[in-house]
Amino acid sequence: MTTADLRSASPSFEVPRGPWQDLGAAPLHTPVHTAIARVLFHRVVPSLDVRVVMPDGRLIGGGGADAPLMRVRSDDFFRRLGSDGLIGFGEAFMAGDWDADDPAAVLTPFAARMDKLVPAWMQRLRRFYVRHQPKSERNTKTGARTNISRHYDLSNELFALFLDETMTYSSARFTTPDESLADGQRRKVDSLLDATGVGLGCRVLEIGTGWGALAERAAQRGATVTTVTLSAEQAAVARERVQRAGVAGRVDVQLRDYRDVEGRYDAILSVEMIEAVGHEYWATYFTTLDRALAPGGKIGVQAILLAHDRMLATLDQYTWISKYIFPGGALPSLRAIEDIVREHTGLHVGAVDAFGADYAHTLRAWRERFDAHAREVDALGFDATFRRMWDFYLAYCEAGFATGYLDVAQIVLTKDRLRARTVEASS
Repeated sequence: MTTADLRSASPSFEVPRGPWQDLGAAPLHTPVHTAIARVLFHRVVPSLDVRVVMPDGRLIGGGGADAPLMRVRSDDFFRRLGSDGLIGFGEAFMAGDWDADDPAAVLTPFAARMDKLVPAWMQRLRRFYVRHQPKSERNTKTGARTNISRHYDLSNELFALFLDETMTYSSARFTTPDESLADGQRRKVDSLLDATGVGLGCRVLEIGTGWGALAERAAQRGATVTTVTLSAEQAAVARERVQRAGVAGRVDVQLRDYRDVEGRYDAILSVEMIEAVGHEYWATYFTTLDRALAPGGKIGVQAILLAHDRMLATLDQYTWISKYIFPGGALPSLRAIEDIVREHTGLHVGAVDAFGADYAHTLRAWRERFDAHAREVDALGFDATFRRMWDFYLAYCEAGFATGYLDVAQIVLTKDRLRARTVEASS
């Protein structure tokens, strides 16, 4: 898709207000917390394969000459870290209190030791000092619309600067390291359509439209597609997209909450949308899928996953990602999905195909493209703090997938006939 196509879908764009614009100076009223942060940092870094240049020029860290280099520019780094933990770590990067030539390379050793960075005695006290998700960001129907808009309605043109021509904002699937991002994205879409049997005459429901790549491809296979989204910006582009592709008659793009979908479908697809549902609504999400699936149909969910113990430890935690990128979001574990499906639906989890390393590859490609278009980002009206925020976001996620702290999988669900009758009888 061209920039002109995207501009025509959003002709009156203005940079929306976002939390990055409220990033203030480092707090000066937390000397004890600052001192603790300094001690913990100096305790952890020698065990990591990284080099850190301190504000006074000293070099610390456990890495050799080829290890990634982190530069701490100011003591404000420790003030932010002491005041707000990992949120402060990200905010320090946004403010320029630390930087690196390759932020993902620096973050990777930290991500690999994520469960060891904080001493066990402090982890046991987590509930007393870690911030929790604000109630204002709960994914009620009103809250979900606001949360989705904060990220996905930033600017179609902004996303076009770092996504590939397919405008697909989820992990690609690669067969070779030098395969193009666009080809990897098309393979991802086709693998999910193949797994759920989407073809001629198939009735498809998609939850989470994106910019319309999957809906377009399903329609080209001869399916009729109902696709729902809460992003007005994405819906406008998706409608233009299917019109240009000549499949508008087979695609119905609806600005609608997933909880309000109607009808029964032979295949239901949802790519990296469960992450925006919120853990309080995971059961609602899967019961909605169950209700909408026709007998004999299949559901294909692509989900970012955490290990179950990490999910439990961070379930209601307010993180840097929550504050600045995905308000109201939460990552499930595969076990959590299996438990919810078993307890609340007549569905059965079948094939699970994981490909987390491909997401690290995808994120690096996005970050390289984003950095290469810094001037265009500026021209859209986004400031330097936003650019550093976005760079940290992409690098932070890349490190998570590169180390296996995060994973992504395509999960196929079907009706369990015996349990489906039991669920229907009890409802």
